[in-house]
Amino acid sequence: MTHLLRAATIYTGTDILKDGWLAITEGRITGSGTGPIPNQYAYATVTDIAGTIVPGYVDIHCHGGGGGAFGGSGDAALERARTALNTHLNHGTTTMVASLVTGAVPDMAESVKTLGPLVDAGDIAGIHLEGPWLSVAHKGAHEPTLLVAPTPQDIATIFDAHPGAVKMVTIAPELDGGMDAVKNFVERGAIAAIGHTDASYDEAAAAIDAGADNVTHLFNAMNPIHHRIPGPIVKMLEDERITVELIADGVHLHPAIIKHAAQSAGRGRVIFVTDSMDATDMADGDYLLGSLEVSVEAGVARLKSNGAIAGSTLTMERAVQYAVTVAGLDFEDALAAATTTPAAALKRTDIGNLNEGARADVVVLNDDLSVHKVYRGGELVVER
Repeated sequence: MTHLLRAATIYTGTDILKDGWLAITEGRITGSGTGPIPNQYAYATVTDIAGTIVPGYVDIHCHGGGGGAFGGSGDAALERARTALNTHLNHGTTTMVASLVTGAVPDMAESVKTLGPLVDAGDIAGIHLEGPWLSVAHKGAHEPTLLVAPTPQDIATIFDAHPGAVKMVTIAPELDGGMDAVKNFVERGAIAAIGHTDASYDEAAAAIDAGADNVTHLFNAMNPIHHRIPGPIVKMLEDERITVELIADGVHLHPAIIKHAAQSAGRGRVIFVTDSMDATDMADGDYLLGSLEVSVEAGVARLKSNGAIAGSTLTMERAVQYAVTVAGLDFEDALAAATTTPAAALKRTDIGNLNEGARADVVVLNDDLSVHKVYRGGELVVER
């Protein structure tokens, strides 16, 4: 049975439909247009939407939310994962990649094995390994004693725990075996993301040549720009082969930096991520990120041990709002960073857009860009 949504403005990811409509059949977009609804849909149910329709948000770097975090084993781990997914769904994220913080290799393999069925079912779009192949010099909120150089054996242990589940790996490519590891990830069909790295400009260039095609939270956990020692950031912004993640929360990055990076890289290369932890949508207080103690005050998460930023309590809803209203990005640029560009990074054409054949993941925004309704697979799952 076909159902139509009609709204004054619809952003499909490729077009802007004024006085537009979407046709949804069996959870997929089967048609779209502007003006009067064609006679072929005369018997379809039509819902008039008060608000702007956009594609569902795609978050490729998220550790948790609502008190639930990704990782661990058994039914409890699956329940925590579902809690995190539902928390972010309430804020417009209809596609999520589950990020794991650094752990011992056997433990990370067990987490992949546990979460793998959620990938198979389409509940999550894949698993992101943020560790253990990171630089101690830029460890951020990762346990330094668990950080190691990559080996083919350890890579196989984690990836083969549930083949096809790992879709992205953050790596410091300057580590021993790092460049070979980048090639290994790419050969296995995963995104190789440069991050938590002490890499130089030249080492970043070599990693991109080896196949790295994303950057984990640009600017954070890497060498800064210096006029005589440019570091990796300049290379990452200038090289069109690589996308760059930005955490648009006003904590990780100054709004001027968000705008500068977005303008430098251009639409199609910027990806908004939340990097959020289980404290998202929760009260301030004490939490754990992996094995590390975190204190959340005024929504800002920091390690108790040294005050370092420890993930975030951001949602994609607030990231888009902040990017537009504070950082000054054009709405279409911000929307692309939350939808079409992360979908393209995952090599998915069925998400992040509202074109014919895509999954009917629809978000309805109010004038202030807050989320009013969320449809996933054509089904209304959130109404606020």
